[in-house]
Amino acid sequence: MSNSFLTKNALSHSLKELMEHTSLNKITVKQLVDHCGLNRQTFYYHFQDIFDLLGWIYKTEAVESIAQYRSYSTWTDGFYRIFCYIERNKTFCCNTLNSLGRNHLDAYLYEVTNDLIMGVINELSAGMEVSYEDKHFIANFYTLAFTGLVIQWMRDGMKEHPDHIIEKLSVLIEGNFLKALHKYENKPL
Repeated sequence: MSNSFLTKNALSHSLKELMEHTSLNKITVKQLVDHCGLNRQTFYYHFQDIFDLLGWIYKTEAVESIAQYRSYSTWTDGFYRIFCYIERNKTFCCNTLNSLGRNHLDAYLYEVTNDLIMGVINELSAGMEVSYEDKHFIANFYTLAFTGLVIQWMRDGMKEHPDHIIEKLSVLIEGNFLKALHKYENKPL
């Protein structure tokens, strides 16, 4: 493991610890580096600001962990892993949701969900003549629906168990990806 990764990891660990009891909006770079025993120069060598670090945390901790769930038979497992990540990091994610860093949480959710759904769309559309734009439109629609569902779940206190949400989502979506693709197939340009 590189020194750069270890330093970034130390900074991310410190930020998550500080966010356990302090709003993200109130955490300063000085507090962060003091907490993990580094200096400001080291922080700014790796990140532009705390929000840049926040984005790095979401990207490295969660985005890469669901890459293997981009198929029709495994997409529900990928969505479940997103819920589990948020539950395991509840304070961190909820603190982000209620801060100026909200766009990083939104970007994380959108990126992982869209990547997952595009994998499913590409798999199901193999051998079909559906334009990239139409595939992207379908994926964007389902991505926005899912991310909205997750944000609402967080705002409601994360009371409903992810298994129940995934089960309902599966019933709702089952067959609809393919149905949408067929409607767009061979559509005149």
